[in-house]
Amino acid sequence: MAELGNKELSGRVIEAAIRVHQVLGPGFIEAVYENALCIELAKRGLRFERQKTIAIRYEGVAVGEHRLDLLIEGVLLVELKAVSELNKVFFAIGRSYMKAAGVEDGLILNFSTMSLTVKRVGREWINPS
Repeated sequence: MAELGNKELSGRVIEAAIRVHQVLGPGFIEAVYENALCIELAKRGLRFERQKTIAIRYEGVAVGEHRLDLLIEGVLLVELKAVSELNKVFFAIGRSYMKAAGVEDGLILNFSTMSLTVKRVGREWINPS
């Protein structure tokens, strides 16, 4: 299995997300966690783009677009969830977004569980820890 790159950066993002989860706890919608996480990321001096629009292309032709929850330092995709459990489809979707955005590393953060759920995602692999 491949290793997630950008370990130090992803660790800093995870620490920020843990802080948000400790303060807010589970039970809110994704937008609340996104707002709070952006505050925490800014406090930690991390550059991020929020709701970044990316073009989806097929054979070089734009066929649609998607908005990424967060793109950290231009290299780490962060998708936020507020669901009872992460389904496999979230990982497939995350990898598709990463491919479209041209990044190799991602995190899926689920704030609706009692403990923050963190999943590391590479373009072609998933680390369940």
